[in-house]
Amino acid sequence: MDNIADPDIKFDEKGICNYYYEYKEAEKNQVFFGVERTHKYNEIISKIKFDGKGKDYDCILGVSGGVDSTYLALLAKEAGLRVLCVHFDNGWNSELAVKNIENIVSKCGFDLYTYVIDWNEFKDVQLSYFKANVIDIEAVTDIAIFSALDMICKEKKIKHIIDGRNVVTEITLPKSWFCKSHPNLRDIHEKFGKLKLKSYPLIGPIRRRVVARTKPFVSWPLLNNVEYIKADAKKRIIKELEWRDYGGKHYESVFTRFYQGYILPQKFKVDKRKAHLSNLIFSGQISKEEAIEELKQPIYPEDLFRVDYEFVLKKLGFTNEAFQEYIKAPQIPHNHYDMSLSIFDEVKWLKKIKSIFKK
Repeated sequence: MDNIADPDIKFDEKGICNYYYEYKEAEKNQVFFGVERTHKYNEIISKIKFDGKGKDYDCILGVSGGVDSTYLALLAKEAGLRVLCVHFDNGWNSELAVKNIENIVSKCGFDLYTYVIDWNEFKDVQLSYFKANVIDIEAVTDIAIFSALDMICKEKKIKHIIDGRNVVTEITLPKSWFCKSHPNLRDIHEKFGKLKLKSYPLIGPIRRRVVARTKPFVSWPLLNNVEYIKADAKKRIIKELEWRDYGGKHYESVFTRFYQGYILPQKFKVDKRKAHLSNLIFSGQISKEEAIEELKQPIYPEDLFRVDYEFVLKKLGFTNEAFQEYIKAPQIPHNHYDMSLSIFDEVKWLKKIKSIFKK
């Protein structure tokens, strides 16, 4: 980790950055070991099965075809869970991701629910983020995924989501690199979008607060309750599920690959590999020397980049000149747009009432 694209990083007198200490704190509070880990894992599985009695499914698992969700599917199968796999199709799936997902559901014996979003709406929101010049374009996908999972839980009366997010491989990330804010997305789209959002899954401000308070479903980061060594997990899913590697974290999506491999380093001076590799160093899965060697490798294979560059620009409707103008344009922080945490600022009729009382 360094201060090239991270204004918030701090180093102590030993040269150790704040992210190491943040990792250790998260590990202490969220990751379990030994007998406690086994007990906690079995307790969660039993709870999920109990609440699933009399229903078609015990839980939902969002699958992208990546390592974390694929390995979690394998664990769910071994635990005897009845899983509804949900895949969010935003129009950017690679062919390999589609094949990996097919293998997951067929070999684990799970059902698959594919949530297909209207491409024109999704594209309109993505282009709004380009025009806003903010860093976290992937928020457009991430916000939609978790909103869709919420809606499916409500529709099918499922109380549990098993979640591939975890501490030991992916908790390290500078705060200035991401912003998963619903009000932020709504404001950016209102300022730059052209279409009215009719199918894009965006949970309203009132429901978000109701869900936060009542917790009608629970999301379990199960990988925190098992020994999760990424290299070993890859070997297992390759052998048992015929999974094939993408060559990069979250590279199952063509857009994510292009975003992390080109947009982030070129426009924002961010090499996301530094955060992912540092996380693996913190959890003892690789050495610093191994990480440095990995960083010497090209962030984007040249042949693949050329194909992706042409494909992405065409799909989004950019000319080469317009896209390069975007790359050269200065970054604008997310908080330049609405980041409101107040329901009075999010709900239009409440906003009007607020303005009346201000007068």
